[in-house]
Formats: sequence, structure tokens, C-alpha cells
Amino acid sequence: MRSASGAEGRAGATPPSGNGVPADADRTARARIRDAAVHRFAVEGFGASVRAIAADAGVSAGLVMHHFGSKDKLRAECDAHLLATIRRLKRENVADAAAGQSFFHKFAAAEENAPIVGYVLRSMQDGSALAREFIDHMVADSVDYTRDGVAAGVIVPSRDEAARARYLTLSALGALLLEVTLSPPSDPSDLVTIVRDYLANSYLPMMELFSEGFLTSRRMLDDYLLYVSDPPPPDEAVPAPAPG
Repeated sequence: MRSASGAEGRAGATPPSGNGVPADADRTARARIRDAAVHRFAVEGFGASVRAIAADAGVSAGLVMHHFGSKDKLRAECDAHLLATIRRLKRENVADAAAGQSFFHKFAAAEENAPIVGYVLRSMQDGSALAREFIDHMVADSVDYTRDGVAAGVIVPSRDEAARARYLTLSALGALLLEVTLSPPSDPSDLVTIVRDYLANSYLPMMELFSEGFLTSRRMLDDYLLYVSDPPPPDEAVPAPAPG
């Protein structure tokens, strides 16, 4: 794996574009500004200044305003671009799994998505209406690509596809947020190390749960399905044990 001290994880470095190529290979100023903003927001948060974003993109602050009108509109375009990138990556994973391809290259390339992870993390920490809208879109998108996986035969069907997709998305996001909050990185701008540490702690148990399951029987599920289909009246419900 690449060293975390490399420039790819820090503000001011040329960020990758959502198409997996360096931003300087994308000749449109608008795309360079957007990619610089994604990286700067991921590293510094949404309080990052337009001047800092412009400097990262190698343009003037006035050109940023010319293309986007305001920082909020620039952020909205970053949101849309990141959501489209996440959808593309997830659908590629489903297609690779359906084709029986190895995931070795996906594991090796995970750090390349560090700006995406940093941006999502900052969105959760932000807690604004824009952040909630971004996370809601992530959940809605996950319903679609999970259904793609079911249709391709690589994901088992669910009794409630939308509820499962929502649970998996929020669980993953919550785990990421807790990991960074409880074990904060020494350098918050080092996105590669944040991603590396999170994956080192999470990949094995996550893959085990997704591939092998957790419980040895489905008794709890069967009991729950019986309960929700015909719950007992309150006076027949088993009381909770007394504390202590």
C-alpha cells in the first residue's frame, strides 16, 4: 500500500477526479474547481473558504463564483458528483461479483477513495439540512444498487429491501463516525490514514458478517416475524425484568 505521508491525502494536493483520473487531466475549470472543493471539504470541513478552494484548483476566487455563484451551490454540485461516483463504484462492485471476478484489486485500491470517505464523514459531522439531504440521497441510492445485487444473484433478497438498505447504510456511516470520534487521527487532514485505519479494523468482521452471517439459527427472526404479524395484547406481553 502507498505511504500515508504521500501528498494524495492532504489539502493542497491535486485531488483525484470522480472518474479515477487526476484533476489536472480534466481540462475544464469547472471540474477542477469541483474536485478541489471535494478534497478541501473532505480535509477541512464545509467551513473551508472559497479562496482556499480556488488556490487548490489553480484559479481565482472570482472564477469560482463565476461558475457556481455561491459556496452553497458549489457544495451542492460536489454532493451530486460524489453521489454519482458512489453509485458507480457500488454498481461496479455488484457487476464484478456477478461476473465472479476477484476483489483483490478493490481492496488494494480502497485508499484511492479517501476523499469520498472524508467528504461523507464531514457531511455527517456537519449536521446541516444540506448534510441530511446528502445522507438521505445515499440511503435512497443504496436501495437501488442493493436491488441490482439481488437481481444479479449476488445478494440474498430481503422481506423489506428499503429497510435493509437503510439499516446497512446508516450502520456503516455510524461505524465510520464512531471510529474517527473515539480514535481521532493525529492528523485529521491525512485522509488515507483515516481510511486505512478504518478498513483495518472493519474489513474482516464486515466480510464475515456479510458472507457467513452471525447467528447459527433463524429462531430470533422467526419469533420476531410471528410477533409483528400478531403481537400479544399489552396485558399478555411478558414484562421486562426488573433492573438490578
